Amino acid sequence: MDRSTLTEQYLAELSQSAATAAELLGRTQHDSLLAACYQNRFLPRPLFLGHKEREQLMADLETLRTTLFSLPDRLFDGDLGAFARAVGMTEAQTEVILRSQGAAATRMARTDLCVDDSGFKVVEVNMTSSLGGMDNGVMARALLEHPVLADFADRNGLGFADTAGELLHTMYTATGFDAQSRPVIAVADWPSSYLNGWGAFLEEFCAHLRTLGADAHPCHIGQLDYRDGRVWLGNRAVDIIHRIFLAEDLLESPEAPALMDQVVSAAATGQVKLFVPLDAELYASKTTLAMLSDEDNRHLFSAEELAVLDRILPWTRTVRPGTVTLESGEAVELLDYARANRHDLVLKPTVLHGGNGVVLGWDVTEENWAAHLDAALSNLYVLQRRIRPVTELFPDENGQLQPWLTVWGVFTTTRGFAGVLARGTPLEANIGVVNVTNGAHGGTALYELPSTDVDG
Repeated sequence: MDRSTLTEQYLAELSQSAATAAELLGRTQHDSLLAACYQNRFLPRPLFLGHKEREQLMADLETLRTTLFSLPDRLFDGDLGAFARAVGMTEAQTEVILRSQGAAATRMARTDLCVDDSGFKVVEVNMTSSLGGMDNGVMARALLEHPVLADFADRNGLGFADTAGELLHTMYTATGFDAQSRPVIAVADWPSSYLNGWGAFLEEFCAHLRTLGADAHPCHIGQLDYRDGRVWLGNRAVDIIHRIFLAEDLLESPEAPALMDQVVSAAATGQVKLFVPLDAELYASKTTLAMLSDEDNRHLFSAEELAVLDRILPWTRTVRPGTVTLESGEAVELLDYARANRHDLVLKPTVLHGGNGVVLGWDVTEENWAAHLDAALSNLYVLQRRIRPVTELFPDENGQLQPWLTVWGVFTTTRGFAGVLARGTPLEANIGVVNVTNGAHGGTALYELPSTDVDG
């Protein structure tokens, strides 16, 4: 079956039960890990994905991944520093990133997508170990305690991926540790974000990782100590630093580079393993999507690669004066076109995350849009074609179905598909960017299992 058929059949069964949103949520509302992140804002049903759809999506995302990681070679003759500067990194960030370069391209990613009438479309690619939503397997288990969903999933062969478990498998694979040796993992955030609320979530997250057999402990990197050729967290010698801090944290203060340099130097000299090295963040810059989408670069990719990029990647261009080609083949002056077509465009900063700095053309006035475009010329921004997602129906507090807008955060790790962080907002809410920090509800997805699969 496919996504639409599974959804339609489940909603039909749900309407017969008259179950309310609160009843369907069950213990998700009382789970301490989920509460720490989503503040009791949960989608009352999972999204659904058919087996063939998942296989196609995974193949497309793997092609997207390989083309992203090929950009330094294809466009910059292998010069990673030139690539870093081109995607928007400062000199200070570039220096640290080059010293933190991984031996192999990371397999840890979450690609955010919307579904329009033609299928999945990429919103952004997150390649780092600092990925929200790794608790979606906990949410799936909680939702499956309701008999309506449990029965539907059983009859239709639906399961879910345990993203936190896949995270650990990928971490051990990347760092060379045997899970049975229980290496000490410091889940390390940046001091300001850790002290401003994320510390409480990381406490819960580490407690969950410990239930999966990991020796994981939350901290910020200012709490790490360096002595005797090792990295220490209190009296524990740390084997792996699971990186929650980001390259953008280097810009916080003049002292920031020295603080991060300690971690990078310790990893470079073999005192500790860093998961994921900072060079992965280069490929999460929105500029990379513009590089893949730019007509000037199409000759660099094979016909098979172009078919995938054309299918899942919206038209994306770096904001700069000059002529660009539209999907129709028409050549236009970019800024003139952008000013005249704001209702069909999104303006995004290249290296920020979490929806920060994103301007929806249809959500601002003509004057405001023009001002944002002018400001973007002095910085690094991209313009992206608006995705018009199909709506999903969710039951409300009275059991009535209401239309919502949703974003699929699809995790991929060493073993491939690793679960879905779903985010949604009521259509009528009109909150703009759909993310949890902006008030969206969090959720998960069930997928159709092949006959040999076993769910999480």
